[in-house]
Amino acid sequence: MNALKESSQASNGPASIGGRVLGAGLVPVLAGPRRGADLVHVSLRRHHGTVDAAAELAKIRDIAAVPLLVEPFSAADLGAVADCADGLVVGGSWMQDFRLLSAVGDVGLPVVIHRGQHNTVAEWLASVDYVMAGSAPQVVLAEGGYRARGDDRPVLDLALIREAGERSGLPVLADVSVTPWLAGAAVAAGAAGLWLAEESPVAEVDAAREAVAVLAPNVAALDGVKSLAGIGELRSAIDRVDAALATLLEHRVRLAGEIQQHKPIRGHAGRNPAREAQIVHAMTHRAPTLSRDALAKIMDAVITAGLDAAEQSHPPVWRL
Repeated sequence: MNALKESSQASNGPASIGGRVLGAGLVPVLAGPRRGADLVHVSLRRHHGTVDAAAELAKIRDIAAVPLLVEPFSAADLGAVADCADGLVVGGSWMQDFRLLSAVGDVGLPVVIHRGQHNTVAEWLASVDYVMAGSAPQVVLAEGGYRARGDDRPVLDLALIREAGERSGLPVLADVSVTPWLAGAAVAAGAAGLWLAEESPVAEVDAAREAVAVLAPNVAALDGVKSLAGIGELRSAIDRVDAALATLLEHRVRLAGEIQQHKPIRGHAGRNPAREAQIVHAMTHRAPTLSRDALAKIMDAVITAGLDAAEQSHPPVWRL
């Protein structure tokens, strides 16, 4: 992978698509047309070659006032994509077709290589070399998740986002189209952008943009001070994270207090170990650096403090 990283670092500065820079705290949200996203992406594959690519993309171009990314159905669509789009998308089904990968690289547009749910990481990263062999000015990765054994739902690997970025030297987008509630966690994990489905509801796009607005500045501030040895800058970054954390804790305490009013047994006596285990399990995907035991200790302290606060506001009614 050293050659891959060297070639990516030799590209012209930070990655950009249609003038939209990825990195330096700028985390775009991608979705279909008319969704209010920062970048629009569409796939011609869903038409199975039954539409005129040039005519279809001309219509989308008319309603897309932001940079447009297009996934072709076949190499025959590349000319139309070059005329209408700001970037190309290579899906998982293309990754073993090296001639097509090379043809995509020769178009001369930025390329997003989107890992399919059944593609290995090795296939994903190896495909970069074929695209970069052409005239593609930039290459960006997109993590599409994998399917857990015995489960049809894709799972987003947050740890892989940072790992793939470090191994390749390239920006990595996070596909949260099936798991939009992981948008904030993906930003915290270092995603260079959030990929939502073409047909995502506007509310999901708005929520993703809100997650970016809240979390991206903190993540960027932390990344920015890594190169500085000063403890003051690091403490300032932690202070900003703690400010956001305190706000979320206050909100959680209030919600937990409301839940107490609906429980038959209130206070500490009404704690539900099964529910708390579910909470910790869900958080392991959002905080991959922390172990399950560490998260369990943290959440036990949070829940205990919340119940203490709830009892002070609404003392439990004890029934004999």
